Amino acid sequence: MKQMSGKELQTEPTDAVRLERIEPERNAYRFYCAVLWPDLFGGVALVREWGRIGQGGTVRRDPYADLPAARQALRELIRRKCRRGYRVIS
Repeated sequence: MKQMSGKELQTEPTDAVRLERIEPERNAYRFYCAVLWPDLFGGVALVREWGRIGQGGTVRRDPYADLPAARQALRELIRRKCRRGYRVIS
């Protein structure tokens, strides 16, 4: 795996997102957070947390070799969640 410098790993505000889905009629109050973090091996990790609003969530970390691949995965994740009724909060 290619080592990247700190300059290559600089994330942007669009590299973090919070989504929510609120459906009172179904008693569904859900959140989904995703952020890109540099990892210790020169790659990038897509870190996701999801669960019920107000409760602790489940966390998952997916490693990627480079920032463009991780950003593409984040965009795809946002697209899928929006199709399922989530709205971007921040």
